[in-house]
Amino acid sequence: MPRQIVLASRPSGMPAEENFALTEAGRPDLADGEIRVRNLFMSVDPYMRGRMNDVKSYVPPFRLGEPLEGGAIGAVTESRSPDLAEGDLVLHMLGWREEAVLPARQARKVTPEKDLSPSAYLGVLGMTTLTAYVGLLDIAAFRPGEVVFVSGAAGAVGSMAGQIARLKGAGRVIGSAGSDDKVRWLREIGFDAAFNYRNGSVMDQLREAAPDGIDVYFDNVGADHLDAALVMLRNHGRVAMCGAIANYNATQPPAGPGNIGLAVSKRLTLRGFIIVDHADRMPAMIADVSGWLRDGTLTHAETVVDGIDHAPGAFIDLLRGGNTGKMLVRL
Repeated sequence: MPRQIVLASRPSGMPAEENFALTEAGRPDLADGEIRVRNLFMSVDPYMRGRMNDVKSYVPPFRLGEPLEGGAIGAVTESRSPDLAEGDLVLHMLGWREEAVLPARQARKVTPEKDLSPSAYLGVLGMTTLTAYVGLLDIAAFRPGEVVFVSGAAGAVGSMAGQIARLKGAGRVIGSAGSDDKVRWLREIGFDAAFNYRNGSVMDQLREAAPDGIDVYFDNVGADHLDAALVMLRNHGRVAMCGAIANYNATQPPAGPGNIGLAVSKRLTLRGFIIVDHADRMPAMIADVSGWLRDGTLTHAETVVDGIDHAPGAFIDLLRGGNTGKMLVRL
């Protein structure tokens, strides 16, 4: 029988293995319009931590005792829909399970790309890169020649945001990461400067990397990174507020930036966004990214863990910064 991961209990602070349970799933007959999909890869993403809390948000919380959800790509093994056939490769949101049954209308057929794993549709050709693309170009209104700072820059979204800035003509691209190896990798993929936030003050290291200030901050971390960026942003600077992973496991409400008044004096724009509101930008992103992949100017990395039973560990490792690029589970 196919297996799945359910939420066994709601975590307090950093999730632990005991918050998850591996169970067997049934194999229900298909209703008209449904498909059965053998999942090949599933995504684990930071936003999933918020869904483990029983609080109101932009997406409903995961339910106790029920399978978790998330992006997945797989092959159709059975279909009762005229729109999808056996063997089709599809994207859908019923990850955390080896096999998924869902209405065909909730899946998107994709074409296998030569020389790319199907997992690319969960990362470099998927919502990950769309998040970076929209955040930088639309939310932060990036303009060629500007100085861009990306926090969590060795992660799936951050590594794409920094490279897109470079490819779109940034004057300088700076990234932060949590290890010296990740810093070296950021420099290899085209960041002009990068620093290990564990090696010292974010403020001091950012000031050294951008002595004349920054124009755009792509925020994946929050906390001390946002504090430092507010100081270093020039007048009329912009912040794309994508995430604040530093606070995701907090058990008490985190303190707000102590220097938020700088947003007034510098006339800054701080704008949050959720990528589901921007699906219309997918064709433009695919057009740009496909060209960069063909000519070799865009690099993407994946950290792949094997087996549904290792999915909880992969998610926990993601929250601890154990990934370079996109974190995936191969099923």
